[in-house]
Amino acid sequence: MESSGSSKNLLLPVSEPLKGDDSLFRGSAMTKNGAYAAISYMASAVLLVMFNKAALSSYSFPCANVITLFQLICSCSLLYALKRWRIISFTVGEPRVLTDSSPTLVPLKTLIRTSPLAITYLLYMLASMESVRGVNVPMYTTLRRTTVVFTMLVEYFLTRQKYSSSVVGSVGLIILGAFIAGARDLSFDFFAYAIVFIANIATAVYLATIARLGKSSGLNSFGLMWCNGIICVPVLLFWTFVRGDLEMTMTFPYLYSPGFQAVMLLSCIMAFLLNYCIFLNTTLNSALTQTMCGNLKDFFTIGFGWLVFGGLPFDILNVIGQLLGFLGSGFYAYCKLKGK
Repeated sequence: MESSGSSKNLLLPVSEPLKGDDSLFRGSAMTKNGAYAAISYMASAVLLVMFNKAALSSYSFPCANVITLFQLICSCSLLYALKRWRIISFTVGEPRVLTDSSPTLVPLKTLIRTSPLAITYLLYMLASMESVRGVNVPMYTTLRRTTVVFTMLVEYFLTRQKYSSSVVGSVGLIILGAFIAGARDLSFDFFAYAIVFIANIATAVYLATIARLGKSSGLNSFGLMWCNGIICVPVLLFWTFVRGDLEMTMTFPYLYSPGFQAVMLLSCIMAFLLNYCIFLNTTLNSALTQTMCGNLKDFFTIGFGWLVFGGLPFDILNVIGQLLGFLGSGFYAYCKLKGK
């Protein structure tokens, strides 16, 4: 967003929460910036799932935690470089023309304050990454659509947020579609399904935490991403070392394969873009809108998943369930754009 004063240095768009009535974030119609954030999220999310699935399934890479670690290190490196090059800022209202006295890093007390966000982010990332491995792409996206229920429950318990009958009806269509689509999944795996639902709960808590801290911490999207990385990288590095994932990675037969390295690099880049878009979309719109955008982008994820990875034979119930889910997501998007 634009700040006061003129400058030739253009900053990337960031989420700068408005002060005042919190209802602006709950029931208002979506702004143009909010729509751009939602579309950008959906595009990056589709590509990230494809690259992660390629690394974990096509190349049979055994260490999902290491992919998450690489993504976090890449994110921190990019953020630090962009900050040093004065392309981005970390805080709301920071001037575009940064002086030498401008703080480079986030203060320690702010890191401590955002630690709950980092913890939920780590759980969300690890559970989401592991859930991709055991479930085919179409069914993964179907099960992930049930995240909307967990998001609504978390927002209700945290802020007593209530929704109109139109929103509740659209969510009901999504859940009904998910159950119908998964009714005859021939690749059913109880453990894999359980991991997906754990990822759904972690996602709901993470998005609700973004919505709360993003409006009160004084940090923009990049600042919140920086705090996440700085806190999570040491924890995840220690965890992968103790589990032996780092040693296993060094002996992975495709480690020096150009194809595998390209997939990993693209996965890290898309993870950075996706995380940025999640912060931007959640703070400009809402946690529930972010979840519903995840449902809308599933149309493309499922299509690419069927074409590239397969894993789910054609079944009329699955098609009906998918269509109901998309119908529910589209109805919610209509209600949001109309401000209902």
